[in-house]
Amino acid sequence: MKKFGLALQILVGLILGIGVGVLFYGNAAVATYLTPIGDLFIRMIKMIVVPIVVSSLIVGIAGTGDMKRLGKLGGKTLLYFEIVTLIAIVVGLLAANVMQPGKGVDMSHLAKTDVHKYVDTAEEVSNHGFADTIVNIVPTNVVSAFANGDMLAVIFFSVMFGLGIAAVGEKGKPVLQFFHGVADAMFWVTNQIMKFAPFGVFALIGVTVSKFGAASLIPLGKLVVAVYLAMLLFVFIVLGVIAKWSGTSIFAIMKVLKDELILAFSTASSEAVLPKVMEKMEKFGCPKAITSFVIPTGYSFNLDGSTLYQALAALFIAQMYGIDLSLAEQVTLLLVLMVTSKGIAGVPGVSFVVLLATLGSVGIPPEGLAFIAGIDRIMDMGRTVVNVLGNSLASVVISKSEGQFDTGKSKQYVESVNKAA
Repeated sequence: MKKFGLALQILVGLILGIGVGVLFYGNAAVATYLTPIGDLFIRMIKMIVVPIVVSSLIVGIAGTGDMKRLGKLGGKTLLYFEIVTLIAIVVGLLAANVMQPGKGVDMSHLAKTDVHKYVDTAEEVSNHGFADTIVNIVPTNVVSAFANGDMLAVIFFSVMFGLGIAAVGEKGKPVLQFFHGVADAMFWVTNQIMKFAPFGVFALIGVTVSKFGAASLIPLGKLVVAVYLAMLLFVFIVLGVIAKWSGTSIFAIMKVLKDELILAFSTASSEAVLPKVMEKMEKFGCPKAITSFVIPTGYSFNLDGSTLYQALAALFIAQMYGIDLSLAEQVTLLLVLMVTSKGIAGVPGVSFVVLLATLGSVGIPPEGLAFIAGIDRIMDMGRTVVNVLGNSLASVVISKSEGQFDTGKSKQYVESVNKAA
């Protein structure tokens, strides 16, 4: 008998959650009983993210121990992120111009959702530039950065600490051994937490479906279809070409990460799969030093699905209001999105925050976001999957560019996954 694997368990949880949500649509009791289960799962994942990133990075960087090489790796990684982010925004703009999802939408038939809770944060984001993002990478208090889950600050400290361990030589070996043990122990903890994933997915999707119902999708169905079509094109054409250029296949990566992609889709949380993605991409042939640096950094600088959605959603709102943006205005929108989408991955409702900070720059009414807020969760599920795939592929691309991607190890791992399927 084939093993009842995690992917199948999560899928069953997803289907049952949708069924419960549809059956008890509008019933507040669903949220009352299921929300604690979903929250518990997400909190357990957040509990382990920082220890895993810190220990993995320190071990990986200490093994490299070369400041010049690390600087080259960082520069190459950020350049790649900027290029792919630019392509994602262009794909979103092209999809909106071709499919015109906002044309003919009757706003009088749309429900409004309150988005005022994002306004203050959006004002802060609109006032921060690239220089501010770079400055904020350096923590003033390491303990505070760890407690707040400030990933860029955590990465910066871990990199510097890893270099310090390498610099002191023999004296640093006991410390390095300690972090080896922490990394191994935290991955064991991750595997135990993942056993709870089907229950977390069941609860999270059940609450979501019970709140919005299928009826809320109908007036904005064209937007949902446009977003998912654009993301599919981006994954299979853009990421597919990049993967082939890197000597692998986007389908191979998707097969290896099938559990994590289903979980990311169900929970709409990239954090929920970060530890396992790092572990699997290392097994896929990427060195620990690269996976532990590239993937967490990508969660702040390489949100392909989110930026694609933000570009498409901005034009959707413009079309809904009958605003025809010129090519110059769309280029301005692209440039503003390139800046505002960086370094704020930990902000709640990040896509809305970025859009609120961006729309005014090209004369689009920010209040238009209130019309799409109700179904944002549906689109968030898809863009989370694209974010995860994009960052996983990034670790392969950077490993390949550094001449450190192990093709033989990759083939063996894919074969073992195929046999286990």
